[in-house]
Amino acid sequence: MTTLVFGHKSPDTDATGSAIIWAWYLEHTGTPAEPRVLGIPNGEALFVLEHWGFEMPPVLDTLPEGTKVVVVDTNNPAELPEGIGKADIRAIIDHHKLAGGLETRGPIEVTIRPLASTATLMYQLMDGHGGHAPRGIKGLILSCILSDTLEFRSPTTTETDRRIAGLLARDLDIDIPAYAAAMFAAKSDVSALSDAELLRVDAKEYSVDGLRLRISVLETTSPAAVLDRAPGLVAAMPAVAAEEGADLVLLFVIDILREEAVLLTPDALTRGIAEKSFGVSATGDRVTLPGIMSRKKQIVPMLKVN
Repeated sequence: MTTLVFGHKSPDTDATGSAIIWAWYLEHTGTPAEPRVLGIPNGEALFVLEHWGFEMPPVLDTLPEGTKVVVVDTNNPAELPEGIGKADIRAIIDHHKLAGGLETRGPIEVTIRPLASTATLMYQLMDGHGGHAPRGIKGLILSCILSDTLEFRSPTTTETDRRIAGLLARDLDIDIPAYAAAMFAAKSDVSALSDAELLRVDAKEYSVDGLRLRISVLETTSPAAVLDRAPGLVAAMPAVAAEEGADLVLLFVIDILREEAVLLTPDALTRGIAEKSFGVSATGDRVTLPGIMSRKKQIVPMLKVN
């Protein structure tokens, strides 16, 4: 039976690329495997796939009971397909905190390491096989690292991420600043997305003080293109929250170049969250958070409702 490899819903570059990378590695080492995605990847991920000559993996619509799967770039059941509890999970490869809630049929391989990118971890797990991987696979690993580290600007960046990215860039003869700029330009072009789609591009669910929050993060080199749409985005938030089973949507616009975040604060509740979480005075419809770049390390751990 073929093993399906997939990451989280609202797939970004790391979730999309890591599924392809690990499916290749499983095939390379004798296990039939195929990548899948849980939705259409974001603009940056699609750019990366095209750049390195990959087709978008099929979208996983249903997950029949007993399907062999490897979960990458998440371990949170809320970010995985319905029926994941009845699948035959063979491994989890991730770089996020342990969420809990997944039940497996038996003992499995679980590897979670404090690295900026799942692809970095996969390169380590390949134990030398990554060095003679096809050029496209190496390109995906490099792209995932640059995406999740925001070209090493993110506080999640480790020396391991830097070292492996540098090694791959030299091997591929890639100029990191130029290539990363092209990736971020693709990520920043959101003109074709509706307000509701924009809120779903990179969103994850968390429970904070009993409130179900959907945390949307938009990383961009052109924050004005998003912030100019603030009225429409705010108007779309209640419907998106209701459709996703959340109580509230929080939108953080990450300015990659200025290395700061802007949080939309359209009501008293979100202004209160901003003040309690980040120690700022929130009086208008948005608040700037200098130095905030990472949802995983700087946003979610700080969130307070009460």
